[in-house]
Amino acid sequence: MDATKNAANSVTDTIKSTVDGTSKEANKNVAKDSDASASTRASAAKDAAGDKINETKHSKPVRTTRTEDISLKISTQAAGITLRRVICVRDLLPKSSILYAVAQIKLLKQSLESSKQKLSSRHEKPHTFITPPTMPEHQWQYIRDRKLSEVASRIPPEWQIPVSNLPSASAANVISVPRTCGILSPRELHITEDYSASRLLNALRSRTFTAVEVTTAFSKRAAISHQLTSCITEPLFHSALARAARLDAHLAHTGKPLGPLHGLPISIKDSFHIQGTDSSIGIAALAFNRAPKNASLVDILLAAGAVIHCKTNVPQTLLALDSVNNIFGRTLNPLNRQQWTAGGSSGGEGVLVAMKGSVMGVGTDVGGSVRIPAMCNGVVGFKPSLGRLPAGGQETGQLAASGKVGLEASVGVIARDLDDVGVFMEVVEGSRAWEVEAGIIPSQWWMGEGVGLAGKRPVIGILWTDGVVEPLPPVKRVMGEVAEKLKSKGIDVVDVNARRFKDCQSLANKFFGVEGGNYLFDLLEKTGEPLIPWLASRLKGKTPATVNALRDLFAKKMQLQDDFLSCWKDPNGRPIDAFICPVAPHPVPPIDRWNSISYTCSFVLLDYPAATLPVRPVNQAELKEEMKGEALGSWDRANRELWDRRTVDREAYLSSPLSVQVVAPKLQERRLWDVMRVIEGAVHGPLRVAKL
Repeated sequence: MDATKNAANSVTDTIKSTVDGTSKEANKNVAKDSDASASTRASAAKDAAGDKINETKHSKPVRTTRTEDISLKISTQAAGITLRRVICVRDLLPKSSILYAVAQIKLLKQSLESSKQKLSSRHEKPHTFITPPTMPEHQWQYIRDRKLSEVASRIPPEWQIPVSNLPSASAANVISVPRTCGILSPRELHITEDYSASRLLNALRSRTFTAVEVTTAFSKRAAISHQLTSCITEPLFHSALARAARLDAHLAHTGKPLGPLHGLPISIKDSFHIQGTDSSIGIAALAFNRAPKNASLVDILLAAGAVIHCKTNVPQTLLALDSVNNIFGRTLNPLNRQQWTAGGSSGGEGVLVAMKGSVMGVGTDVGGSVRIPAMCNGVVGFKPSLGRLPAGGQETGQLAASGKVGLEASVGVIARDLDDVGVFMEVVEGSRAWEVEAGIIPSQWWMGEGVGLAGKRPVIGILWTDGVVEPLPPVKRVMGEVAEKLKSKGIDVVDVNARRFKDCQSLANKFFGVEGGNYLFDLLEKTGEPLIPWLASRLKGKTPATVNALRDLFAKKMQLQDDFLSCWKDPNGRPIDAFICPVAPHPVPPIDRWNSISYTCSFVLLDYPAATLPVRPVNQAELKEEMKGEALGSWDRANRELWDRRTVDREAYLSSPLSVQVVAPKLQERRLWDVMRVIEGAVHGPLRVAKL
């Protein structure tokens, strides 16, 4: 009994010392109990960390044993008490520190003290499971532990999900947990669930809601979402609430909003710089390196009155289609955390918007990194042509301007609906961004108005396949359904003849990594950080492409862009306003099994605006359909494996979101949006769009 009480006292004291900021004394106790060998390893690791992690001398993190469910579990068999705080679900991190766990379980302090009192009244001797501390083996692990502790400390205890309401690690669908966990008030649920961006902005201007209560509601919901999916890298809740208070004061004093986005919470991909905040993109060597100034787009959003309340997770290197890295772990799909990928590289944005933890989110797209997470999470993803939205001031893990010699990423937006996309595009395109960033093409959102309006019916094309990977049955079926619904509304629908579509992916692949990728490997080597498993067999350093090789690639790209122009006319010579094609040749796949990016990266190569539009979930009937004919090649064979009953359980696809991709000619973003409204109206009913 005494041993149990001592163990409980030890844990409680550790919590208190962390909460009260007395981690230095706690580390003395840890060091006293460690052997000489452990002390030597800790000292060597600390010295190797250098100036970047000097603060660790006051709070040396330690780690628990390697488990799939990272948690601190204190179980008392005799008392029948089990207190379990699941910090991250399976596959989130390979290792974690006891310091991070302690920082996360402030909420359990009272429960632990209560349990200790109950134990003292029992005569049976319970079993207590507490993992002895050990030290991280590599420098990147020190940095990871510090970073996770920092993230955890920025989530207020009252915003942490109560143990009684926390779903188990095996729970798949957690999309409704923000509503049921007891943290959000009825008014906060109303704010986060029942308003589009335009309606919320109107409510803020009319003072139906204050900026503080709107920011509080979305920040709380974002914190809940993160605890369930690990979607956030930088919680900015404190600074967001301070800004919201200033916005309320401005409105009260002047009677006018600060700008068109006054008080609107917006999240942003981790790569974008925010002054005083990390842009680590999940790489240890880039952590604790605060940005000296804002990205151009951040300044534009702030000038418009927006409130940026968090930054979101990405894959290591930004070059994977699942958002997982060694620092923040894996972002999980809230619709099915066990089986479906959340997508990448803007995976944190897709998840947070789906969880209604943000009104809208900013991402980037070079291979599908806005459109793919949107498809996986059942929301809208909108990628403009290059140069429409400012992209300067980002961390990419590459030397400056490396993207200019390969495929350059476009900035895009992920939102719950088209209304919100229109709000974002109108404000940013109307900000005269070309005056602050030289690469921006001058435009105004309203200048593109007209397609599908004023009595003109658009001509919409259907591009069924890329000629490389045949879509699986659910994807084919939803494409056909959309085409039939458009026809039923009197819309002209024609097949698109794009013979050269099959050449796009192979050429795009040659552009990836033309700079050699060696700077990225140098960053990883600084801290001994390994590549994530999915990249380990795919990403290699190499000699940068020569000028002649680059010239040849760009010549082929220009020729392909010219050849593709013919697809914008139907057989009768009529212009095609936009066409529909798959986002991917498969439904939302299992984690780490996205097959082909041909349907998305091709439109980066061609520089066409493209967007993801949700249609419906996969149903039971289409799971019975089979693929016909022979495989077109190795990519097609790999895709068919995702439908082969011998290699996959098709039932895993049931209820996963199905989307279509809508594509318009280069720089025709407003046309794309207008055609999407027509499709949305045909599929789901008329869409009412409020003006700013």
